[in-house]
Amino acid sequence: MQRHVFPNIEQLSQAFANFAATTLQNTLAHKPQATLIVPGGNTPRYYLPALAKCALPWDRITVTLSDERWVDVTDEQSNEHLVKQHLMNHLPADTRFIGLKTQHNDPFAAVDEIHQRLDQLPLPLSLTVLGLGEDGHIASLFPGMNPELLSRHHCVAVAPPIAPSLRISLSLDILANSEHIALVVIGKAKRQLLDQLNEYPDSKLPIAWLLQRTQSPVTVFETDRDRLERKVAI
Repeated sequence: MQRHVFPNIEQLSQAFANFAATTLQNTLAHKPQATLIVPGGNTPRYYLPALAKCALPWDRITVTLSDERWVDVTDEQSNEHLVKQHLMNHLPADTRFIGLKTQHNDPFAAVDEIHQRLDQLPLPLSLTVLGLGEDGHIASLFPGMNPELLSRHHCVAVAPPIAPSLRISLSLDILANSEHIALVVIGKAKRQLLDQLNEYPDSKLPIAWLLQRTQSPVTVFETDRDRLERKVAI
């Protein structure tokens, strides 16, 4: 891992956007198309707008999600809803987006269809952006899952141990085989988890599975500050 620490989320967001733009431009210099994988959750609402401002040939970039909650795409808990609000709605209209939600009642019945969607992407994935849970989960791959059962499709249906909804997640293999991986880590507890992994790799944690399996560079953007600074008028 190449770890970069920032004093606040604003500086992290700009550095991430610059990194992502450069990575995608480098890919497009020798490939006709690139793929960008982005997560849901709270943190992307800070750094995705910075990425949206980058002047890239977005018509050559396909955007999809690392995982999705099995809720309607208009629901506030939907990752697709968040990514469209903070990224896609600010990009050219011809930017391609592939959602992970289907009309199936649950994600277990949707795996084949979602696998087929993902199989249309230019593979390997160009840049995969992930968050990190305090329990070591990435995307919707949680501790307690069997990593050896996560490679039959490009995606896996998940019933999280503690969560209000079922989920679909990109598989460990498709994530690990990405050409570049960016990890955005906000808060002291998550940063301490990375410190511990450096000294004592824990084979029970999905983040450890990823680091052990990938041959690609993993660039980490870290800060203890998890809120935007507010400018106070004097």
